[in-house]
This record gives sequence, structure tokens and C-alpha cells, in this order.
Amino acid sequence: MNKKYKIAYCTPSLYMAGGIERVLTTKANYFADVLDYDIYIILTDGKGKTPFYKLSDKINLINLDIKFEELWKFSFTSKIPIYIKKQHKYKQTLTRVLYEIKPDITVSLLRREINFITKINDGSKKIGELHVNKANYRNFESSDINFIKKCFSEIWMKQLIKKIKKLDKFVVLTKEDLDNWIELNNTICIPDPLTSSKGELSNVSNKNVIAVGRYVYQKGFDLLLQAWQIVNKRHPDWTLSLYGGGKREPYIKLAKDLNIEYSCKINAAVSDINTKFAESSILAFSSRFEGFGMVIIEAMTCGVPTVSFTCPCGPKDIIRNEINGLLIDNGNINEFAEGICRLIEDVNLRKELSDQCKKDAAIYQIDNLAQKWIEVFDEIIEEKRKEK
Repeated sequence: MNKKYKIAYCTPSLYMAGGIERVLTTKANYFADVLDYDIYIILTDGKGKTPFYKLSDKINLINLDIKFEELWKFSFTSKIPIYIKKQHKYKQTLTRVLYEIKPDITVSLLRREINFITKINDGSKKIGELHVNKANYRNFESSDINFIKKCFSEIWMKQLIKKIKKLDKFVVLTKEDLDNWIELNNTICIPDPLTSSKGELSNVSNKNVIAVGRYVYQKGFDLLLQAWQIVNKRHPDWTLSLYGGGKREPYIKLAKDLNIEYSCKINAAVSDINTKFAESSILAFSSRFEGFGMVIIEAMTCGVPTVSFTCPCGPKDIIRNEINGLLIDNGNINEFAEGICRLIEDVNLRKELSDQCKKDAAIYQIDNLAQKWIEVFDEIIEEKRKEK
């Protein structure tokens, strides 16, 4: 029988329709409802805003109301004194809360609390979770890179590694990224779980390609739209449907500039993406970088095969080329378009990949991956017992 633990998660907010928010909600709900863990989620932002994904009533939600989001409206240099003040407040309030709730384990999603979490002597063991790969953890938008920021990023990474070394366990999402953290000996790989236990199945006959993710540089939707211009010329009867949060306007404009706006629908995020997968036959995954690639396995559980760039990190861990999807040289727009066209034109291949997707998706069910987390929790709590 599993032991019952009290676990506190630290993350900025839950009101946005992001992958981290969705995964954390899935894990927290499972730990609370199925394993009967006492779960706390401690937020710094979004006070008064409803979580985008439904949380279990058993979960304790605490908002410290630090308002780090206010930093977004300041320039890079003018943020510094404001950030220092807010960070000091965050350390004080989080310390107080952890001493009050006395968790067995505190989990940082490697946001601002990683700077001081191991210095809080509340008695809890400390775990860090990274939801992006090492190389792109301090990634800036392509138009927002300069020499000062590059130097800052390199210094910051060296400091981060020192802090991660002090964690009781550091969890990354892919075997590919696990090999990047050569400085550490406390690192393990646990993939993200599927955020729904069973997807509505696609028969891969609808003439629709789907893409899902926030409208940001990382997701490479600009590359996808350029590829779609090529696909659209060969297959004007097919449509591309994008779903995500963030600013859609630049991508709507790009679609018009490429003269593909009539075959390309750029939609807001939806809470039930499985319904949209079931209406589609191919997932286009155009990210420049990832932490894992949750969208790929969500599509797989619905039987939708993926055409994906071999970006770091995630797709190469999930997709077996020519078996459950197609892998394309990273950033190669022409090959990406050709991969989509190939699945459009080869119905038998599309169905074969779809069948294998449904089988492989079982690996990422929460019931399976939760066992890995239980082993980690048991291990570090046993270490804590021995330390006494």
C-alpha cells in the first residue's frame, strides 16, 4: 500500500492554457484523488483568476500574490530593482507558508523559488522539475537577443547548476536532455503523463492537419505556415487548424501575407483539445525547442500521427520514425511540407502510423508514470528518515 505524503508544488500561476499548467493539474489531481496525498499548490500570480484546467476539490490552492507578472511591462534593466524587492517578498512569504503547512516534499518547477528553495529549512525534501530542455531554459525571442543578455544567460546557468546540485532530486522529461546535465548526479528522467486517460479516436480520414501550442517563437508556427503554403498548393482541399493561447495577430497576418488564410484557421485555446484531435488526421509539430512534447502524446492517444521537427528535446524520445510518426530535420521547411504531403497522399501509411500511435500512447498513462513518482517520493523520504 502506498504511503501518504504531503506535497507542496511551487509554480507561478494556473489560469493560462499552457502545457505546464495542464501537466501539473493532471499530476496533482491524480496524487490527491487516487493516491490520497495531501496536495498544496503555491502560486505567485493570478490571484482571483480561475485555473484554466479543473482542479480536484481536495487540492489546497494558496496564492501569495507577489505579482511577478508586473515585471512584463518594464524594460530589461529597469526590472532589476523591482525584481529584487518582489523576490525578497516571495522568499519571506513562501518560507512562512512552508513552515505552516509542513510538507514532506516541496517541488519547484524551477521558477524564481529555485534561487532559495534549498535554504528554507522547513524539514521538507526538495525536488526540482524542469519542463524545458537545458539549452533553451533561458531562451529569449530571436528579436530580443543581445550581447548583455547572452552573457547574463551564461552566468545565470552556472549559478543555476550550483543550486540544482543542492536539490534532493532533479527531474527532467527526456533521456535526450538527461545526457545534457553532465555536472549533476541527482538527475532522473520521468516523462510527463497524458493529461487525459482516453482520447476520442480519429479515423484519420478528415482532411485536416492540426497544430497546438502557445503563439510564441518557440512553437515555430511561422515555420509551419511557410510549410503549409507549400502543402496548400498541392492539396488545396485540406485545412490547417491551429489552437493556442497568446497573441494570434502576427500569425493571422503571416497567413494573409502567404495567401493561405482561407485554408488556415488560427484559433484560440480550447480546454478539450481531444475533440479537435479526433477531427484531424495529422499533427504538425513545428517547435524550435521543447521540454518534452506533450501535444505529441495527446495526439497519439487519439490515433493522430505526427510530423515533427527533430528539435531538442522530446520528439526523438517519443516518435519512432516511420513507425508511429515522421521525424524531419530540424528547421527544414521544405522537408516538413513534404512529410505532411506524404501522409496526406499515403492513406495506408497514415492508418498504420495511427494504429501504432494508439498502442504506444499507453506508456504515458498517468497510472504508469505515477509509479515512477511514488518510487522517487519513497526514496527521498526514506533518506530523510535515515538522516534523523
